[in-house]
Amino acid sequence: MKRLSIYVDASVIGGCEDEEFARDTLALWRRFSEGSAVQVLSEHTLRELAGAPVKVRAHLESVPKESQIILPDSDEAAELAQAYLNRGIVGPGSRADALHVALATVGRVDVLVSWNFKHVVNFGRIRLFNAVNLEQGYGLIEIRTPREVLDNEKDI
Repeated sequence: MKRLSIYVDASVIGGCEDEEFARDTLALWRRFSEGSAVQVLSEHTLRELAGAPVKVRAHLESVPKESQIILPDSDEAAELAQAYLNRGIVGPGSRADALHVALATVGRVDVLVSWNFKHVVNFGRIRLFNAVNLEQGYGLIEIRTPREVLDNEKDI
């Protein structure tokens, strides 16, 4: 059976240490650690975390390498992120968020998870990201919170 590939943005990694989000985020981390899902990161995410507290960054090391994929930066993803900006889905100050969506789309992950409700996990924006994806010849991207990808009976 194919394991679910889950792109994790920096807000989720920080969520491991956030009182409001820790329970669901750590449940997702258990799925990665036990190998029932694949954690997909990007070089972009790793750059964002470079200045994060050691306690936050340590969560990345708790996931076995065989359950982790790191997507490289690419011109293709940068161009798709620019297409999102050109359509006004997010403003220029949110280019980093657009790049997460683009990397996940180009990387053909099963789902992108985020706790960023303003720029990423937002119904109206998700529809617009997907409209641009289709216009550009990509598939749809699922964007959810970690809570939404958990099997509540099994994971929590």
